[in-house]
Amino acid sequence: MDFCAILQERFPQIPCERDFPFAKHTTIGCGGIAAAAVCPSCVEELAALLSFLKTENISYCFLGAGANVLPADGYWEGAVVRFCRMKALFSADDSIYAGAGVTGGALLRFARERGFGGFEPFAGIPMTVGGGCAMNAGIRDGHFSDLVTRVVGVEAGRIRIFTEKECGFSEKDSVFLRGVAIAGVYFRGDRCAQEQIDRRTETFLLRRSHLPNGRSMGCTFVNPAGRSAGELIERCGLKGVSIGNARVSNGHANFILNEGASASEVSALIALVKEEVKRKTGILLREEIRRIP
Repeated sequence: MDFCAILQERFPQIPCERDFPFAKHTTIGCGGIAAAAVCPSCVEELAALLSFLKTENISYCFLGAGANVLPADGYWEGAVVRFCRMKALFSADDSIYAGAGVTGGALLRFARERGFGGFEPFAGIPMTVGGGCAMNAGIRDGHFSDLVTRVVGVEAGRIRIFTEKECGFSEKDSVFLRGVAIAGVYFRGDRCAQEQIDRRTETFLLRRSHLPNGRSMGCTFVNPAGRSAGELIERCGLKGVSIGNARVSNGHANFILNEGASASEVSALIALVKEEVKRKTGILLREEIRRIP
């Protein structure tokens, strides 16, 4: 079925790409091909598009910056909903609104220019606002849940506003990982001198400079309560272990590097790491990454 032709006929104003390659649009750099990719520009287009896809029984998935995701190999008869045209950014009083397609870097720069602090822990993290909010991205020093006040989303084809409580934030999780699309996010801002923002930003960028180079999804597993997933994996002797061309990083054991691997090889290595850590420590690691489609 030519999904692009169907979508272009119904939504001529929404760009549609045929045979979308996951490998070119994800940080892990592997995976197959989707039949189509569509890029709505506003929440109204997003709601109409999702309602149509559901009515027509066309499978779909969401994709932001392509970090923290593992796409499947092969050809997928479905549509990738992208947010690259949803880049509205504005501020009012002590609040910032950012569209789902705004990058983390653009959000941080916008906040700095207007004297809003608190966004510095996101420095250097490859993400969009939509993906970062959905996965409650962040580090020990700060997560999206610390700053989000409201989310404009689409649930079951209907536009609705989610309050902070309704977002259901927890460790690398939220209600938006269960089929709810994010169109934009309102953040609370803390007034701060630009010099202080710059110092804190440099601190977080320096921390990230020690992370492994190469194609990866970022951290593969969520840190168990009071523990480091990377340290557990290292203790189990899994640094450098590989399956095919997928390898556990020698620098940071919570990173899996793609050195020419297929998605199935990356997936098999994830399963091996989980099995070995469970066998040797009794701890079952929870995946931080999302499988798509």
